[in-house]
Amino acid sequence: MPERLDIAVSGNLIKNAKSVVVPGTGGMRGIKAAAAAGVIAGQTERLLEVISQVSEQQQKDIKAYAEERDIAISLCEGGLTFDYIVTAYLGEDTARVRIANYHTNVVLAEKNGRRLIDRPVASDDDTELTDRSLLNLDDILDFATTAQIEDLAALLDTQIAYNTAIAEEGLRGDYGAAVGRMLLESGDDRAELKARAKAAAASDARMNGCELPVVIVSGSGNQGITASVPVIEFARARQTSHEQLLRALAISNLLTIHQKTGIGRLSAFCGAVSAGAGAAAAVCWLEGGTRDQIAQTLINALATSSGMVCDGAKSSCAAKIALSVESGFTGWQMAMRGRGFLPGDGIVGECVEETIANVGRMGQDGMRETDREILRIMTS
Repeated sequence: MPERLDIAVSGNLIKNAKSVVVPGTGGMRGIKAAAAAGVIAGQTERLLEVISQVSEQQQKDIKAYAEERDIAISLCEGGLTFDYIVTAYLGEDTARVRIANYHTNVVLAEKNGRRLIDRPVASDDDTELTDRSLLNLDDILDFATTAQIEDLAALLDTQIAYNTAIAEEGLRGDYGAAVGRMLLESGDDRAELKARAKAAAASDARMNGCELPVVIVSGSGNQGITASVPVIEFARARQTSHEQLLRALAISNLLTIHQKTGIGRLSAFCGAVSAGAGAAAAVCWLEGGTRDQIAQTLINALATSSGMVCDGAKSSCAAKIALSVESGFTGWQMAMRGRGFLPGDGIVGECVEETIANVGRMGQDGMRETDREILRIMTS
């Protein structure tokens, strides 16, 4: 049991962990809580569910450990977007682990200076990750509408079950600012409003300590929620077949991933915008929209809400999700009426793919200094 921890974390991880409630800790927030939870209750073999099974006694032990032990957190200067190094001390003994590029990628492990794992660290250019260069609207639509349904069901049925469950829990419980519950209290029973409310409610719960799992998209629980819950709710309101729902989810998930590819995994650009646009495009498809109407839905949504900043994971993410879904649905309703923003209107390109590329440039390059300034504000 370490008596002291030194944790060096890249800026974007500080930003994204600073204000979020860590599941299994009884409401504790931030990196110190996450580190204490890992020490007391972490189960290595569970990977991304490493702290999914925490007993009541362990919750007490986590709180005591965080309060009584020296846990120092500093900014990692390595230059990677996703990078953290944990050094643990007990008497004369030390252990150090480094994870880089993505959540389960252990590149260094050493005990008292002896290297147990020592792997080269890839640059930040994503070359070690899945090649997404084949993604585009036309091929995504082709795949989603022709794939064997059992191939889609294996993954997407889990997404439906998990993400619906946390949305319903968010409506039942009193989580964060309760954005989802507030939206439903308006009395508006349209499918569009319920879709926004349930997506927001899922984030209310997710950001405020609910221990239910979420199927993520593009590395993000909130993006996974935004890309799926509005589509699920809308399909159920329309009594759409299960097969059509699965195909619509394939469209939404893949379009979200496609948009996020150019932006990058961690940016000052709020990923809910991409997911909200993807969900609206999938709803457009469910409602019989043509390829051009689906493309215009994406263009209209991105022209409206691109530029919403990410200032870390926290309660206000639920409101940003509701806003992103609303923007997406507005874009869809415009497209179905033959209305849309034209090439040259701000960041709108000559076609949907050029518009997506323009948003990627803005999120990846244009908002780099914005990201730094947000981090300075949050840590000052």
